[in-house]
Amino acid sequence: MRSSHLKTALTTAALSILALPAFADDISFATSNRSAGENIVVYVGEALNLPTQMGGDISDAVESAMDASEFKGAFGISKTFYGLGGAKSVTVIGTGGETLTRRDLHDLGGHAAKAPGKGELSIIVEGLQTQSNTPSAELALGYRLGEYRFDTYKTGDQPEDRDVIFISDDTAASDDLMEADYEGLADAVDMVRDLGNAPGLDIYPQSFVDRVRKEARGIPNLKISVMGVREMEREGMGAILGVGKGSVHDPRLLVLEYMGGGSNDAPLALVGKGITFDTGGISLKPNTGQWLMKSDLSGAAAVAGTLISTAKRGADINLVGVMPLAENMPDGKAIRPGDVLATYQGKTIEVMSTDAEGRLLLVDAVPYTIEKYEPELIVDIATLTGSAGRALGDEYAALITRDFELAQTMMDIGDRSGEDVWPLPLHANHYDQIKSDIADIKSTAGSPGASIGAAVIGTFVDEDQPWVHLDIAGVDWRDSATPTAPKGHAGWGVRFMDQLIRDYEGK
Repeated sequence: MRSSHLKTALTTAALSILALPAFADDISFATSNRSAGENIVVYVGEALNLPTQMGGDISDAVESAMDASEFKGAFGISKTFYGLGGAKSVTVIGTGGETLTRRDLHDLGGHAAKAPGKGELSIIVEGLQTQSNTPSAELALGYRLGEYRFDTYKTGDQPEDRDVIFISDDTAASDDLMEADYEGLADAVDMVRDLGNAPGLDIYPQSFVDRVRKEARGIPNLKISVMGVREMEREGMGAILGVGKGSVHDPRLLVLEYMGGGSNDAPLALVGKGITFDTGGISLKPNTGQWLMKSDLSGAAAVAGTLISTAKRGADINLVGVMPLAENMPDGKAIRPGDVLATYQGKTIEVMSTDAEGRLLLVDAVPYTIEKYEPELIVDIATLTGSAGRALGDEYAALITRDFELAQTMMDIGDRSGEDVWPLPLHANHYDQIKSDIADIKSTAGSPGASIGAAVIGTFVDEDQPWVHLDIAGVDWRDSATPTAPKGHAGWGVRFMDQLIRDYEGK
């Protein structure tokens, strides 16, 4: 490609990050009297019973093929057979022997998204052992989550779109649920993945705001407001402003308000860390793996996605999302280790490492949110510490709260949503460790890193305020795919917070 053409292509790619997402496969629902197409997905349990929808000839051929390949029907195990009974491909996916939860159905839908076949894919939904009244919609949501790909910057030919048809007896209800609710949820997760996958060259505080504005446009009861440098100076948000000093891109504080509940109902509040790129500042990170710091905005992106999807479905709840946004760069104007910053509450914080910058955003944004909105519960979500990932791997986000009963509630929400959390401690000694000789507190103090980070934030949260801290540094990015999350940015947090909101909405 000539250099001028390449420059044009990359500029177009960068601009498309700000565009509304275009998704690959078109999903629809059909009744069970519709014949299956040339590419078929079918689910079977350990008994290996095939649905009657397949018809005799193809069923006999698939049964023989399963027997010859020793397919056992274990959950999530799939096998594709070609040229059987007139079908180009038949992908058999095992469902195991247990009653399927909503989370199981999402995973099974994600497995279906990996099935081969061009043009049209028929997914037969019959005989699933589940308590869900709309299994087709749950499978379709899982399919949408599992089909995501990020090809904005690729210049070659991309995979063709295909028509995906779920054939079932719950067609009307699943179609309604998908259109009114789950499409918006899947769109939100994909938006988060887009933001987390995009290079720091293209996503910075203002362009993050621009993308969210586009997504939020026209959604009823959703209000967006943005603070610039002057507004944050007036509010005394010295910590956020300090982090952003070294960048040519000024920090922003993005606020989304959705008021779908009663006028006197206290809102839920979500606060997400939004470092659009983290070099470590003056405490410069090593080059190895630094490219991944484009995803240090994962918490803010998840909050934006959650607010947008909740508003789209018209939830009966009041919800606030606050996203402090900054780029952490080592310019001559950047803050230094040993500097002291004044925060929104007036407390001072000694900067021990400029690479512990996420908590500096949150010590301004969290108390601001509490004071302004008086929330029933506040949840902050951040890629805060590497120690959270080292402690829990990529299966659990770290959960820290002062209330063990609340921690158990959050664990249950994680289990049902498909985004698991596990508690880490917050002890009085962690607060002692962050006492500073020259300021009120210091920004970091060694091990255990995840708990110390939470203690810094917790210093700005009153004991009687219900508060949950989620450290997602180990789960926001995946080195290998799961059924519902691709390799790369996982979009973690939208599903967890969506389930949290549904639970509070139902109270």
